[in-house]
Amino acid sequence: MLRSMLTICSLLVAANAMAGRPCTEFVPTPDTVKKALTLAQQTRTALDDSGAQVALIARVGQDLSKYHLRYSHFGYVWRDHPQGRWMVVHELNSCGKAESNIYLEGLGNFFLDDMFAYETLILIPGQETQQHLAALLAGNAPLAMHGLPYNMLAYPYSTQYQNSNQWGLELLAAASARDVDINSRAQAQAWLKTAGYQPGTVELDAMTRLGARMFRANIAFDDQPFDRRMAGHIDTVTVDSVFRFVEHREPENREIHLTLN
Repeated sequence: MLRSMLTICSLLVAANAMAGRPCTEFVPTPDTVKKALTLAQQTRTALDDSGAQVALIARVGQDLSKYHLRYSHFGYVWRDHPQGRWMVVHELNSCGKAESNIYLEGLGNFFLDDMFAYETLILIPGQETQQHLAALLAGNAPLAMHGLPYNMLAYPYSTQYQNSNQWGLELLAAASARDVDINSRAQAQAWLKTAGYQPGTVELDAMTRLGARMFRANIAFDDQPFDRRMAGHIDTVTVDSVFRFVEHREPENREIHLTLN
């Protein structure tokens, strides 16, 4: 049931879904299509060779260098049986609106966007975590851990909003916890606190915050702790922070980095 719901959702609105960006028209050119499909094929080959069942997959959708970040967005790339296709499950913001949806799509679509760079980082967690993730992805967990109100800079320890990387992190919490069952976002966030997750921090001055709040429906700051917000320290779930968390907890993790010149 979950797969059919996600597939329908993808077919209806995937072309208008963007990870935390305003809704602008992007018309793929032959060159961008070629690059997306080439990177998708390289990724598929690397995943086949890895023996993995589930991995975290990140892309460079935006230039975040001024915030000292490289990867803007991640999801889960998943093969649910040995001869199956690799599919990406992830949360996307719908055309700059203050809401999101969960999507199931192929690797080609994952890279067929207005990419800043054709580059991906794949993080393969330990076998036990992979098995738990596969079970969650095959069930209702992706929707159960989804929060509809979207905020690109959502605070990691609030359920008021959610950003795409936060959804991935909270699903990871449900897969990683061994001593407690996690069935809600609040439970996931409580576990992440005890597990030592450290969010990323984006430095934004008052004028930048004001402009973002006034002109971007998908950015809000009212879920942030007041003192840190006033000091310009905006804590949020970044790809870097999630990958560091996995690497710290799972020494047996493996990384695959692919880029097109």
